[in-house]
Amino acid sequence: MIPEIGQFALGLALVLALALAGFGLLGAQRAEARLMALAPPLALGMLLAVLASFLCLVASFVENDTTVSTVVANSHSLKPLLYKISGTWGNHEGSMLLWVLILALCAGAVAGFGRNLPSALQARVLAVLGLVALGFLAFILATSNPFRRVWPPAPDGLGLNPVLQDPGLAFHPPLLYLGYVGFAVTFAFAVAALLEGRVDAAWGRWVRPWALAAWSFLTLGIGLGSWWAYYELGWGGYWFWDPVENASLLPWLAGCALLHSAIVVEKREALKTWTVFLALLAFALSLLGTFLVRSGVLNSVHAFASDPGRGVFILALLMFYVGGGFALFAWRAQAMTPMGVFAAVSREGALVLNNLLLCSVAAVVLVGTLYPLFADLVLGQKISVGAPFFNTATLPLAAPLIGAMALGPLLAWKRARVFPALQKLWWVALGALLAFLLCLLLAGARIGPALGFAAATWLIWGATADIAERIALFSRPRTAWARAKGLPRAAWGGALGHAGLGVTILGLAGMGLAEDKLALLKPGESAVLGGYEYRLESIADAQGANFSARRAVVQVLRNGQPVVRMEPEKRSFPLARMTTSEAAIHSTPLRDLYVVLGDEREGAVVLRIHNNPLAPWIWLGAGIMALGGGLSLSDRRTRVAAPAPKAQGVRA
Repeated sequence: MIPEIGQFALGLALVLALALAGFGLLGAQRAEARLMALAPPLALGMLLAVLASFLCLVASFVENDTTVSTVVANSHSLKPLLYKISGTWGNHEGSMLLWVLILALCAGAVAGFGRNLPSALQARVLAVLGLVALGFLAFILATSNPFRRVWPPAPDGLGLNPVLQDPGLAFHPPLLYLGYVGFAVTFAFAVAALLEGRVDAAWGRWVRPWALAAWSFLTLGIGLGSWWAYYELGWGGYWFWDPVENASLLPWLAGCALLHSAIVVEKREALKTWTVFLALLAFALSLLGTFLVRSGVLNSVHAFASDPGRGVFILALLMFYVGGGFALFAWRAQAMTPMGVFAAVSREGALVLNNLLLCSVAAVVLVGTLYPLFADLVLGQKISVGAPFFNTATLPLAAPLIGAMALGPLLAWKRARVFPALQKLWWVALGALLAFLLCLLLAGARIGPALGFAAATWLIWGATADIAERIALFSRPRTAWARAKGLPRAAWGGALGHAGLGVTILGLAGMGLAEDKLALLKPGESAVLGGYEYRLESIADAQGANFSARRAVVQVLRNGQPVVRMEPEKRSFPLARMTTSEAAIHSTPLRDLYVVLGDEREGAVVLRIHNNPLAPWIWLGAGIMALGGGLSLSDRRTRVAAPAPKAQGVRA
């Protein structure tokens, strides 16, 4: 009965989405208040219907209802409760329903918290969100029904992919989708502005919180996914330039550019056309990521679907929404004439440079990700584009971007001079130079990590210099504390965001100094790496809830003194016929000690040992960036929209 209720709720949501799109667009076009007033309750009704459907699917997984094909393929009665729940979205059908649920949540938030929006703009935004939901609800019902019954019922399920049975993967997809779908709201605002033919400071103020929230959630999602790949896959790395990883990075880069561009619209009413373009682009790249993961064109641990029919349907949706949005942009963009004028050397100019560099990096990543697909399709050639290409192509673009991030906040609006701003950064530049020289001295002339440490110092100290300048720490130190308490949270959040990127770069630079070693050891034997002794004490069988394991006990010593006891495992899942590696990781502020258990050979076992300096700082930096976004979002000036512009008189 529960699956039938979920199926009915999905159909009801489809009808409500159709009504929302139709009444919202028609009411705004005809300026009929009664039709526009229907949009918020229809959006809330769609949210309740999708939520009911999703809860029905969760209940089916928790009860292990083996009459539902999605449950049979992705669950098992012996799975822990957390993985039964996360199994709801650990598959194609459930993940698409989660995608639509988050979209409905965003529409409900616009309906509930957008009362200060002009009624026509709110109706258009909700109508566009309803139109997007309509397409994806139709996709679910036509090709990816999560409530399809099987008969006779299976005795039990096949279980979730063992690689996905991890707490990190339980929360990674919802965070990632909150970022992806958050850009659907900025897309809806862009389409509504194009239909209305007006973008002003108020529009920039309304768009910025959504861009900020989407970017912050996407930052957390990418960071959590990277951390999971680091500790779960057992390869000792944090980023592989996998096409699906790149698919999440692309909207993050476009969203970062959108966030900075919206500031210029809000402050100066400039870059209107460019900001609308970025709002369309961010959502387009989010849809592209959805297509890549679910079309079957990529083989990845992250990919779900391999059904060509589904891929064609998503491609059609991608062409309709993205093609329609950019066609509307080409038709209506000329109506949005810029008002603010600024010099090339100004804070606006620095933000434009930021946008160009971010979009250039995104273009490089996009080409490197899609070119192998086109080469296979058109030329019949199997080409792999890996880390050497991406690192070589993006680093020259990242260097000036990092340089501008510390300088830009110190420039004045409209017109500025570079030299006075550089004077305020002399101690920041000195710190970066010292970090570069110190790394060369200690790491043995390794230029890459040394440049990374210099860039990290430049960003972290540059963010500190920004706050110091705002509170006049050096010019009027007696009153600096009072000014610091009155400084807007958005200013603190922006500085934290820049500093968080610096912390992440610090971790990346440290990983450039990582060491690893393969050792074949018998119990009682040791291997030495990075000043630590790894002594294999024993290896034995272990039993888990739904797996059996071989577990090694490794005692780590330094200067003969015990440091930590580590227990790496190799787990065998008989139901899935799959073996996974569980790395043992000991984290400190300065390094990760990382041990992976390999194959056994004649009473000995292979251990892969890694010494990863500053590795935890990679994900600490991502958390700081997201915290900065959340702090900026908590600023009332960010969340409360600017007043609606006064109506202009009709020329006689």
